[in-house]
Formats: sequence, structure tokens, C-alpha cells
Amino acid sequence: MAHRYIRIGVTALVLASAFGFLMWTTLRNGTEYFKHVDEVVADRQAWEGKALQLHGYVVPGSIMQRPNTLDIRFQIQNNPIRGSEPGHVMNVTYSGIVPDTFKGEAEVVLHGKLASDGFHTDPNGVVAKCPSKYEAAAGS
Repeated sequence: MAHRYIRIGVTALVLASAFGFLMWTTLRNGTEYFKHVDEVVADRQAWEGKALQLHGYVVPGSIMQRPNTLDIRFQIQNNPIRGSEPGHVMNVTYSGIVPDTFKGEAEVVLHGKLASDGFHTDPNGVVAKCPSKYEAAAGS
């Protein structure tokens, strides 16, 4: 009878170890933190080089595209409300095609890594939402 419990225990230990190893190897490279601009700027050194999803709003007039390339530089901030304190601003670089809704004051989530000179966005790492398209019409 004791032999049976030992076999069950060893089997459970092997299965738990295999499951733990698979989870560790799967999640180790795919982990991304979701942060707002102000959170990252407040402790910049802690986030440098880590995979992030950075949430913010495009600073109006900051979008600059190099001629004849897909290289774009822009800035994002945490607070989009006009007339209020803008909060922290982050410089962003991206190379690729941006969504149709990407423009000044658009809400964006960027996938990439923070470097000493700003946020470097991964290919296809820009998700933009235009707030005006989703707000209720006046008088509704």
C-alpha cells in the first residue's frame, strides 16, 4: 500500500514540475507591463529595456514623419484635457504604417521598449483610438 502512495506522489511531483517549467518558459519572454506615461516617467530607470504596453494620448502637432520613409517621431502624454496640466511627455519613435485613427489627441497603446532617448515601438505596435468617433453626439 505504501508503494502505491509513493508512486502517486512521484507522479504528481513530476507533473507539477513539468507544468511549472512550461509556464515559466512560456511567460518569461511574453510578459509585458501595461503602464501610463506618468507611471513610467516617474521611475524611468526601473522600466528601461523592459517590454511595455504604454498608454497615452498623442500630443497635438508633435507627429513628424521623415520624407519618403515610414519613420515617425511623436510625443505622448498622460492627460489629454485641454487647458489642464499636460503631465509628463514621452518621445516615441516608430517605423511602419500607422492606423487611420492616429492623429493629434488620439488615445494610443504602444507596444515596445523604453530606451534612454525615448520609447521605441515594435513593428505593428501602435493601436490608436479617436475619442471623437466614440463619444455620444450632442443632444442624444
